[in-house]
Amino acid sequence: MATTQECRAALDRLSDSMAGADGDVRAAAALDRSLSCRITDLDVTFSGRLRDGRIQVLDTRQGPPAEKAQIRLSLTGDDLVALVDGRLHFAKAWASGRVRLEASFRDLLRLRTLL
Repeated sequence: MATTQECRAALDRLSDSMAGADGDVRAAAALDRSLSCRITDLDVTFSGRLRDGRIQVLDTRQGPPAEKAQIRLSLTGDDLVALVDGRLHFAKAWASGRVRLEASFRDLLRLRTLL
């Protein structure tokens, strides 16, 4: 099982990857939205912002997020690490229910480029 530190490191790697992207991926990551990533097996939530093509984690807390973020991701720690490392395909994980992504329809349309 992935640890809280491994999950945070995975989010940092994802942020670095998004910041270095070009074209449509960079445009999709250029949103300015509140973001939460709930790690279900650890009962930990990382909260922050998606801004300037980066994920900025501002808070880590036990349990669910304190506030409802505009973009919400929920998955296990192992699945987060596997997604970021390229061992798990997002669309398959989402279709099977291993990953939940909640956002406005407009944001989902923009984010699909990242997925």
